[in-house]
Amino acid sequence: MTVSSPSSPPQQKTKSKTPDWKKFLDQFFHLPWTWRITLGYLTVMLIVPIAAMFLKAATKSPAEFWQIATSPIALSAYTVTFVTALVTALLNGVFGTLIAWVLVRYDFPGKRFIDATVDLPFALPTAVAGLTLATVYSDNGWIGSLLAPFGIKISFTSLGVAVAMIFISLPFVVRTVQPVLQEMEKEIEEAAWSLGASQWQTFWKVILPPLFPTILTGVALGFSRAVGEYGSTVIISSNTPFKDLIAPVLIFQRLEQYDYSGATVIGMVLLVISLLILLAINFLQSWARRYDTK
Repeated sequence: MTVSSPSSPPQQKTKSKTPDWKKFLDQFFHLPWTWRITLGYLTVMLIVPIAAMFLKAATKSPAEFWQIATSPIALSAYTVTFVTALVTALLNGVFGTLIAWVLVRYDFPGKRFIDATVDLPFALPTAVAGLTLATVYSDNGWIGSLLAPFGIKISFTSLGVAVAMIFISLPFVVRTVQPVLQEMEKEIEEAAWSLGASQWQTFWKVILPPLFPTILTGVALGFSRAVGEYGSTVIISSNTPFKDLIAPVLIFQRLEQYDYSGATVIGMVLLVISLLILLAINFLQSWARRYDTK
């Protein structure tokens, strides 16, 4: 009688788990080349610098971070920067739309010259723009001398910062609204007039609803440009704390003092607040588009 030896348990094949980063690379290299170029470009030019800024700010302890971000001089700089940028963006939203309307709906001598002049802030170096504005709006300048007798001082004040922000952000609204106005059919306005609508009713109920999201886009672009402006504002303002010092200039002052971490903290706060405001503007845009489709 033979005794059979106990059967050994079946050997299970162990599969090595593929690391997540290898899976990501495999999926990345299987994407279309347009997606690879887009993701690579955004990573190098946008994601990596922002991540580096966050990592640099993270070298500070939470207490030090909060102390720098909420220091009185920083809070004053945030207020001057964002309030001035928002007010100037809204002003450009009104007057930029008016300028675009005139350029689209009217023909007059010098129209092409004025249309080309609108793009001047795009091509003009910001330092040259600041020097020009400071000269024109100084107490002895062409415009500043007219306002000085009334006690209105523009250069080297917060009003000078506002003028500089208006100057550099105006083209964003005009060039955003202008193509949409060109595509709008004038027959719709004529139909509203034939039904007894006044010019104001036609503008408010026929023209403005489809135009409003575009105006908000121009305002958002102008606001973003104004928040980050440095070259012109540093010349036309006195850069005095608690008066007309803006956050970009404060960041540069921290860099001159070799306080790189402090400059990064203020820059990160500037980035987060700007992002929240832009998200609110985008929400208004989407709401306006839903309202327009109803």
